[in-house]
Amino acid sequence: MKEKILIVDDQYGIRVLLNEVFQKEGYQTFQAASGFQALDILEKHSPDLVLLDMKIPGMDGIEILKRMRVVNPDIRVIIMTAYGELDMIQEAKDLGALTHFPKPFDIDDLRQAVKKYLPIKSN
Repeated sequence: MKEKILIVDDQYGIRVLLNEVFQKEGYQTFQAASGFQALDILEKHSPDLVLLDMKIPGMDGIEILKRMRVVNPDIRVIIMTAYGELDMIQEAKDLGALTHFPKPFDIDDLRQAVKKYLPIKSN
């Protein structure tokens, strides 16, 4: 059974890139363009890790993270943000985010963080 990653970003290109990278790494991936989609996937598929953009129209990353914690208090989350908003990053970390990556991020750094927080189990 593959470890599952949920990619939450309103930018299609970023979702596709991360989806491709992490599928090649051996993870099962899910994509969400909105907070509502993300919460629906969280409830249906119980991902092991979430890559969460902080700036999403309709429901920002903090609100998404708060709602995810209600569904699964132990969900592992890595946040991504194009904005250097230290208050938002700190609030996300206070809510249990593992780490954050500023956009544009180095894909290899993000891949290493995912491996650190969600190592692939061998069968």
